[in-house]
Amino acid sequence: MPNVQLPPKESNLFKRILKCYEQKQYKNGLKFCKMILSNPKFAEHGETLAMKGLTLNCLGKKEEAYEFVRKGLRNDVKSHVCWHVYGLLQRADKKYDEAIKCYRNALKLDKDNLQILRDLSLLQIQMRDLEGYRETRYQLLQLRPTQRASWIGYAIAYHLLKDYDMALKLLEEFRQTQQVPPNKIDYEYSELILYQNQVMREADLFQESLEHIETYEKQVCDKLLVEEIKGEMLLKLGRLKEASEVFKNLIDRNAENWCYYEGLEKALQLSTLEERLQIYEEISQQHPRAISPRRLPLNLVPGAKFRELMDKFLRVNFSKGCPPLFTTLKSLYYDSEKISIIQELVTNYEASLKKCDLFSPYESGEKEPPTTLLWVQYFLAQHFDKLGQYSLALDYINAAIASTPTLIELFYMKAKIYKVKSWLCFLTS
Repeated sequence: MPNVQLPPKESNLFKRILKCYEQKQYKNGLKFCKMILSNPKFAEHGETLAMKGLTLNCLGKKEEAYEFVRKGLRNDVKSHVCWHVYGLLQRADKKYDEAIKCYRNALKLDKDNLQILRDLSLLQIQMRDLEGYRETRYQLLQLRPTQRASWIGYAIAYHLLKDYDMALKLLEEFRQTQQVPPNKIDYEYSELILYQNQVMREADLFQESLEHIETYEKQVCDKLLVEEIKGEMLLKLGRLKEASEVFKNLIDRNAENWCYYEGLEKALQLSTLEERLQIYEEISQQHPRAISPRRLPLNLVPGAKFRELMDKFLRVNFSKGCPPLFTTLKSLYYDSEKISIIQELVTNYEASLKKCDLFSPYESGEKEPPTTLLWVQYFLAQHFDKLGQYSLALDYINAAIASTPTLIELFYMKAKIYKVKSWLCFLTS
């Protein structure tokens, strides 16, 4: 059936259907569909039938939706709207290849439709059709050459295809069109600069990346990222002394970021364990409240030294009450020796705290508050849960709950233990 041109009244109703769909007013949209389709002249109007199907799909009526959309497409096979709607339905059903075919058919009938081109580009990038994505973004750039998204989208296509030179050329060409005063900070312009720099780094243009970020750093909002890029690039360029200063400053800003310590170690070229431990000791003294400079050495040391450092680390955290302590140490549980040392230390703490409120019965000094024993028992519950010893884990969590029945973390942990234990019982039965 050929396309039927709607008269002004019905045409306005159809526009309202589209608006209702965009605003998610689906029931109102169906009312307007009914008003058009109830007219015998337009009862088979393909685009209205397709929109009715799309609206029904949004209300969860999938079978009816397909029925109406297919009927609409049969009635008006030369309508780009019908093909676009059919593509949207296929996309909602996760049939992405079929959706792309529908979008391409729609574009044969209306090759410059921006919305269809955008929808097609999104599916192409999702399906990793990067060549197709590049072609679609080029069409969008031709149609809207003044829009930021057109330039960025086209540059992203080349970036994903690893054609870094072309991506950088496009980004620089677009950047030069932006009228941003040197002393003004514009968020979108800042993000453009950072994206441009990211492409440079991925292209191994380390010197260019460093010069670029130093040139535009005053116009970048994310000052922390600027310093991180500088540190990374200085390392890549072998300018180790400058890199070490940057990473020291970054640690002063955030002493909990493990990446900064890794960068500092590389910049200082620490060759021995003693040198590495010395650096962490110095930083720990500069940042006494930071956990990372005391935690990271635990990855490095074995045996007696590990016991000594772990003993200090655990005592401090148990005393001040640190619920995520086990999470902090969980990455050490690949090493059976370290697991044994942790278990021995913490079980001894628990026994001693029960007797004399101290971490060791051979010590004297200020007694620990009752909460210290609570956090020790909470830790032991997590420890034995990790090792698969669920009965012991339950004993410790029940003891903690008995002393403090108002702490929600304890009940969450108990539920977690029961969940795993019951699942294992089910499997064995």
